[in-house]
Amino acid sequence: MAREMNADEQRKFLSSGTRTAKLATTMPDGSPHVMPVWFVLEDDELVFNTGADTVKGRNLARDPRTSVLVDDERPPFAFVHMRGRVSLSEDPDELLRTATEIAGRYTGADRAAEFGARNAVPGELIVRFRPERVIALTGVSD
Repeated sequence: MAREMNADEQRKFLSSGTRTAKLATTMPDGSPHVMPVWFVLEDDELVFNTGADTVKGRNLARDPRTSVLVDDERPPFAFVHMRGRVSLSEDPDELLRTATEIAGRYTGADRAAEFGARNAVPGELIVRFRPERVIALTGVSD
C-alpha cells in the first residue's frame, strides 16, 4: 500500500540518481506545456537552468507558477509532485556554479566543467523552484 514520504525521504528521493523533473508551465493561451529538466536540490528548492528564449523560459518569465513531477518508473513506483513558483536570475557566477553542479549530477564529474561552461552563457537563466504544495508517495504498487 502506498505511503506518504516524509520531508527527509522526499529530499533523498529528489537527490538520488539522475531522475529528471517534468516541468509544467502555462502557454499564453492557457494550454499546458511539459518538458523534462535536469536539476539539483538546494535546501528546499529545485534549481535548473533554461534559455530565456525557450518556451519554458518565456512561460516562466510571464507566469512564475508551475508544477513539477519527479518519479521513479520502476516498481514499486514512487513520485514527488509539487506546485509552486519560480524565481529567475541571470547572475553569471551563480549560473556557472549551478550549471556545473547540475552537469555533474547528470554527466559525471569528469564532464561537469565542460557542460557547466557550455550552459553558463548569456541568455541562460537560473530557475529556482520553491514548492508550496507537495504530494509525495512511495510504494505505490505495494
